[in-house]
Amino acid sequence: MLNTAPSRLRRFIAARLSPEGQMGLHLTVGLALLVLAAWIFGEIAEDVVTGDTITLVDIQLAHWFHERATQGFTRAMLVVTHWNGIVGSSIMAALLALWFWRRHAHYWLIVCLVAVPGGMLLNVALKHVFRRTRPSFDDPLLSLMTYSFPSGHTAAATVFYGLLACYLVRRVRTWRVRALVTLGAVLMVMLVALSRMYLGVHYLSDVLAAAAEGAAWLAICITAVSTLHRRRLARGQTSWSERAHRAAAAEDLQ
Repeated sequence: MLNTAPSRLRRFIAARLSPEGQMGLHLTVGLALLVLAAWIFGEIAEDVVTGDTITLVDIQLAHWFHERATQGFTRAMLVVTHWNGIVGSSIMAALLALWFWRRHAHYWLIVCLVAVPGGMLLNVALKHVFRRTRPSFDDPLLSLMTYSFPSGHTAAATVFYGLLACYLVRRVRTWRVRALVTLGAVLMVMLVALSRMYLGVHYLSDVLAAAAEGAAWLAICITAVSTLHRRRLARGQTSWSERAHRAAAAEDLQ
């Protein structure tokens, strides 16, 4: 009895850290990322609701950007923000989904179809929960009447570029290329967040919370679809197309 508990614990830990199986490393990493991102979002949201120090930083930074706005940089930021808006994100997501379909990457196709539109709906729901007004200026660079917290553009960018990075990281073999892909995704999210703050339509806390929201939602989607797909493969309940491309799908899941 005394030796059974430690051995069970070791087997449990080994199973959670194994790259194989339905409840292995993918589930452990996914849940860890979800908990971390949700905690970060909760901390920021609490500070915003209670008017903590971060709200003072929000106002100061918003005015700092507004006072230093230039015509050329404003045009550049408008291009970034419009391309990563609802229409732009939808177009990019549709093209990415088409690419996954043509490559028979059915697992990633499902994640894309669930994560991107689902993330947009989640963001709208959160905006109506918190109902935070946007920054206000006498001569705004961009005027919007919707709620501010959390940033929809930043959340969508986190989901889209995060999804693309996750897929590409699985396909490349060297750590240097993986690091470059990850860095590229992070920089794109930061650029979108910068455009929203520079244009005066979001506070710093809006974009930080949105990045955490997007990361949490993406972790849920990838982990859930991966777990269900692994379970289906383990039970042999695959369609003819999945059986035909099982090798490619298995490679994507590794």
